[in-house]
Amino acid sequence: MTFEIGIMTFGEVTQDPTNSTIRTPHQRARETIELATVADEVGLDVFGMGEHHRSDFVGSAPTIVLAAAAEATKRIRLSSAVTVLSSDDPVRVWEQFATIDLLSAGRAEIIAGRGSYTESFPLFGYDLADYSELFREKLDMLLRIREQNPLTWTGKLRPPIVNADIAPRPYGETIPIWVGAGGSPASALSTGTLGLPLAMAILFGPMHMLQDSARLYRAAAERAGHDSVSLPLSMSVGGYVGSSPKRARDIMYPHFAAFMMEHNHQRGRGMALSREAFDAGASPGGSYIVGDGEEVTDKILRFREMYGLTRIIIQIGMGSMSHKDLLAGVERLGTEVVPAIRSELGDD
Repeated sequence: MTFEIGIMTFGEVTQDPTNSTIRTPHQRARETIELATVADEVGLDVFGMGEHHRSDFVGSAPTIVLAAAAEATKRIRLSSAVTVLSSDDPVRVWEQFATIDLLSAGRAEIIAGRGSYTESFPLFGYDLADYSELFREKLDMLLRIREQNPLTWTGKLRPPIVNADIAPRPYGETIPIWVGAGGSPASALSTGTLGLPLAMAILFGPMHMLQDSARLYRAAAERAGHDSVSLPLSMSVGGYVGSSPKRARDIMYPHFAAFMMEHNHQRGRGMALSREAFDAGASPGGSYIVGDGEEVTDKILRFREMYGLTRIIIQIGMGSMSHKDLLAGVERLGTEVVPAIRSELGDD
């Protein structure tokens, strides 16, 4: 299995802390498509688009962004990051991603999650008291849609369907469906039991912090009779590739710190990230993947070995970084880091 390297974005529309400028939603949307295009051109494997339903993001309809990216790219896989399945309808999720799959000739993926931001629940009329049960039930339905057509299905929180023709079907045999989780043991156990690929994420902290969850995931898969060794496992982390280690940190820090404060504040727990704390996170034992090409290559390889990863996704730049710096970081990731890792692993 070839080790995959990709990037993701939430499509933030936030003020640049270095010069107080802010891009318009139009600029941010167009830049997002250019970001996917450049990622494809420099040889990255995955482009992910997050979902948020607030005015400081342009990702409230990520499938539309991914459909536009499908027309602008040739080979890169196009994924949600994540689809908030609990507050969506599995039928519509399938229809939209199957359409992206047709447009892209088989490059669509779904990463389904509960959602760490909860604004979509009241927006679409869901009760947060049903947070976990909604996800379990809707994931079951989405998996059934993937396997069966027509489909008869009954649940508790959604009206049943009877002999429903759910179209279109994908370009190839199937669409990969991952479960996105922040690293909770319960999510790791349930995903492993289902034998589904797991997409984990570390926002801050030591790079080893989710090892127990990864072990629980593999063990649960093994107990359920799945081939735990071959199950895909992904990790998403914040990062940036600069022309030097210092330059990379200097560019990333103000934007990452602003992101941590603003978006965690929206969830009721704003986090002031000092430069000292950021540099600790960028150290060899920290979770941020930031540095020059050599340093980033080394840390990705250590992440891969530590977790048995098949994929790593870098949330690069955050929304307030200049588009020029953002594209430069993506280009270095593709032209410096990817070839070095392919050579080291014998994937070239």
